[in-house]
Amino acid sequence: MAATYAQVLLPRPFYTPFDYAVPEDLDVMPGAYVRVPFSGREMYGVVWGVSNECRHSPTKIKKILDVSVMPPMPDVLRSYIMWVADYTLSAPGSVLAMAMSVTAALEEPKKQYGYQLADKDSLKNIKLTSQRQAIIDFFTATDNRPLLVKDLEKEVKISAAVIRSFYKIGGLEKVVMPDVVALDFSASMAPSQTITLSDEQALAAENLCTKIGDQSYSVTAIEGVTGSGKTEVYLEAVHAALEQGKQALILLPEIALTTQLTKRFEERLGISVHRWHSALTQAQRRDNWRAIVRGEARVIVGARSALFLPCSNLGLIVVDEEHEGAWKQEDGVIYHGRDMAVARAFHEKIPAVLLSASPSIETVVNVESGKFDGLYLHSRHGEAVMPDINVVDMRTEMLDAQHWISNPLKSAIAEHMSRGEQTLLYLNRRGYAPLTLCRKCGHRFQCPDCTAWLVLHKKSEDKSGNDNGGKRMGWLQCHQCGHSVPEPEQCPECSSDKIAVCGPGVERLEEEVNEIFPEARVAVVTTDHINGEEGVKNLIETIECGGVDIIIGTQMIAKGYHFPHLTLVGVVDADMGLEGGDLRAAERSFQLLQQVSGRAGREEKRGQAIIQSYMPEHGVIHHLAHSSRADFIRSEIARRKQASMPPFGRMAALIISASDEGLVKQATVTLAHTMPRLENVRVLGPAPAPLYLLRGQYRHRFLLISPKTVHMQKLIRAWLRQARLPSGVRCRVDIDPYNFL
Repeated sequence: MAATYAQVLLPRPFYTPFDYAVPEDLDVMPGAYVRVPFSGREMYGVVWGVSNECRHSPTKIKKILDVSVMPPMPDVLRSYIMWVADYTLSAPGSVLAMAMSVTAALEEPKKQYGYQLADKDSLKNIKLTSQRQAIIDFFTATDNRPLLVKDLEKEVKISAAVIRSFYKIGGLEKVVMPDVVALDFSASMAPSQTITLSDEQALAAENLCTKIGDQSYSVTAIEGVTGSGKTEVYLEAVHAALEQGKQALILLPEIALTTQLTKRFEERLGISVHRWHSALTQAQRRDNWRAIVRGEARVIVGARSALFLPCSNLGLIVVDEEHEGAWKQEDGVIYHGRDMAVARAFHEKIPAVLLSASPSIETVVNVESGKFDGLYLHSRHGEAVMPDINVVDMRTEMLDAQHWISNPLKSAIAEHMSRGEQTLLYLNRRGYAPLTLCRKCGHRFQCPDCTAWLVLHKKSEDKSGNDNGGKRMGWLQCHQCGHSVPEPEQCPECSSDKIAVCGPGVERLEEEVNEIFPEARVAVVTTDHINGEEGVKNLIETIECGGVDIIIGTQMIAKGYHFPHLTLVGVVDADMGLEGGDLRAAERSFQLLQQVSGRAGREEKRGQAIIQSYMPEHGVIHHLAHSSRADFIRSEIARRKQASMPPFGRMAALIISASDEGLVKQATVTLAHTMPRLENVRVLGPAPAPLYLLRGQYRHRFLLISPKTVHMQKLIRAWLRQARLPSGVRCRVDIDPYNFL
């Protein structure tokens, strides 16, 4: 019998699979997850192919050790992985690593033990208490279906100690829990909530459900004003996909959004929703990954990493807030989640839905060109209407030093509080102050490993959560690498104690709010102030119930949330991000300000937004104040088209980095000598990156700009093949860059 060999791709930065011999007692097929020896240890990989030919000496080929019990990776996902690797100029093994990020899930699941009711004879001589009787009644009503201790605790509302003591005296039996059986996808479903859609929503939902029924590739962009009910529309499509026996993948730009929306989805659809993001525990990720692979998870809600999950029966992909910059992955494999979601839908031959109140320029152009379908929701759901937007010219306010809330905003807050309504103050700066300096010698406190100022943070509790006797503690932190030092008492350069902080962060804004409105219940919502999913959940519930008067937050709170009592939004510094060399700076600022303004008045009470600006004449502020988004988009499209910038041209960046500054400069010279010299391709650089030092790495960059007809990946591959970079230098390629720092 001829020997069989498998080509196994490993989840490491490898470009090609490795050959392994297949033992006669193992059944190996393409897509199988296999355990193999590699470089002195064992690891899991995926079989990329099987053949009778060996590309190397058979005597040197190692054998596959075992095959995972998990279902094999579908062919379509392996094809997609190779496409992503080719598009992003990444190693296929690196892309594979995102699809099998929980290797513990590939192991044989450990047996779990549960309890069920003992036979009647065993129960005869047991003294029954009210709690024991409750256990008996529960199992009798459920046909004695075994349950884990934690589930039995929840169902009967008794302690684990009572359950185990009942087992010890013979009232319960311990049994091995059966493996979870994949759900019947053909079963009809009924939402647990009945939703009445508006005529506009119903037409949009019908359009999406028709595409689900077609079971073919399509991309539909839904543009709807904040509060127009876009979520309810796409949930109709999710329900339609589930009725066809398919899985639905809903992607959200922020982890924090999954808490509130998961609960809403479960109530709306009447089923459990599986989450996928970095805040889950390893055990949660392992269990959810297995459920997704087996087809037991019907609805998956997650961050951009969920895009690479090996779903077994995918029928719909939804990208909520498609315009968000958070979709861009900047580390490891560099990709844009929205674009890769569209690509996966194409490979899977299924519909994709993109949603936003302020779609990206790229999406708008794709709709206008006919590449995407477009649906529009022009009005808010029910009796809600769009908020009134007012701009305060801060140049005329003449505020006292160290104060940032204008008089019109103060008056509005007081008025809304008097009516029992909530206010959101938006400032996209974490911490207490963005800059700390010495007033005597001018020394500025900067991160030693990054070209970034250290941000002052102050809390009544230190980072470990211990109270410091009421003393206000503080520390300086780098928001790029996390480096932190205690709040300084004197200057390290001149030993002066004349330390000053400049500008406000949310913590400093909180101080001002407490000074002006001492009776107000204030909550600061940032990643620094909320611990884990449970913390987010508790705070959101408190806000929804009206337990907070004034919310102070960064962009974490600016999108996706629905607070029925929130009627006033105050943007403290609307000018952040308006200027700079980023081609999307104006677009991003408009989108963010529109999103945060849209948090106000989402129920029957009319909302109001007050935008504080030192540049009220700027196009972004002007168009926002006059609710003329269409005019703003037209001007942005014209500007991009004239400059042949995306989406009318292509861009790519090469970032050269090393811990040795001399090596970086040497590498950039080498690349400069071999750079492409084509008439229709512009190469800008090399130049130091704006964040020249980042996490201890010195960085230079090249920026390539070309017409859409140029095959950018092919061009860059040829360029890099000619250049031999010094050892210790890293070259990262960013196709379609969004971050120019």
